[in-house]
Amino acid sequence: MRTRRAEYSESTRQALVDSAVHLFTKRGYAGTSLDEVVKRARVTKGALYHHFSGKQALFEAAFTQVETQSISSLTALITADGDAWETAVSGLRAYVRKCLEPEYQRIIVHEAPVVMGWERWREAEEQFSFGLLRTAVQLLVDAGEIEEAPVEIMARLLFGALSAGASTIASSSDPKRTGREVERAILRVLEGLRKK
Repeated sequence: MRTRRAEYSESTRQALVDSAVHLFTKRGYAGTSLDEVVKRARVTKGALYHHFSGKQALFEAAFTQVETQSISSLTALITADGDAWETAVSGLRAYVRKCLEPEYQRIIVHEAPVVMGWERWREAEEQFSFGLLRTAVQLLVDAGEIEEAPVEIMARLLFGALSAGASTIASSSDPKRTGREVERAILRVLEGLRKK
């Protein structure tokens, strides 16, 4: 059983991460101060430094929270019972909708490569998004929906397309329209892999 102190510590950490997600989404990394984060979280700066070494560590926790929530909902779709093709298509559509969400656009697509550095960001994306995509491709191959091919290579190529699609959506002056176009384009690529 956890102590009250441990529960309080966890709730303080969560308040800081929630505050950071809100402010990083609204103002970006550069436009957000730690003073604003602690004020919104209603904790002291000492509490922030108890949990995080600084602003970048707090950003990475915000990144992890947004990605974890995203991957959790997408995993439920991809691994649901039913027709493998339909669940993959549902997963793709859900991913495009996720790319339209301000939190995802700002923190995952725009800010993370800059704040975390390209290598660290790609490493984190491998941990989150790529594993799920590899699972989806494996499920499609196992179900006989797409041609037998090296799953790792196919997943990496699709991962590149989805990453580029996310950037295109996030940078667009009309993200909804661009999202529909990205969805159609990636569906056409998947259809090209599908067994006739």
